[in-house]
Amino acid sequence: MATADLIELMLAEPRASSASAVDARHTLLDDSTVEDTSSALGIAEAAELLGQSSHTLRYYEREGLAHPDRNASGYREYSPAHLRRLVFLIRMRVSGMTMSDLRHYVRLVEGGAETMPERRQMMLDQRDRISRQLGELTLALETTEYKIRSYGGAP
Repeated sequence: MATADLIELMLAEPRASSASAVDARHTLLDDSTVEDTSSALGIAEAAELLGQSSHTLRYYEREGLAHPDRNASGYREYSPAHLRRLVFLIRMRVSGMTMSDLRHYVRLVEGGAETMPERRQMMLDQRDRISRQLGELTLALETTEYKIRSYGGAP
């Protein structure tokens, strides 16, 4: 499946827990399963596909987090590998990972396989933060539903 198709499936139902949506997420992040035979996208196409602005993609580039290729005319070209990295970055930002942590993580990735233990620990720490956030959001949702019921409505 082409990277663009995987991204569209993943973003179409971001909360979906269906097997196809989960598989799309995992396939998209797994460099070994998505072939880099798809044609590269320009910044506007990549931004639209990812649901981001071109400004955001350029920001990630300025911060050293993304390194799109340039074509003969000097325009950015986003390959499937670039898109996979951007999906990861976007998901980590949504989950609250700081730019400083993302920069550190990307430096580790670019440092090679010997940095895998530290990267794994960063992801374990991030998972713990996300789990806490989910608990806090669940409590906030329950509180909101209680208030709705107290006003005579049903959630």
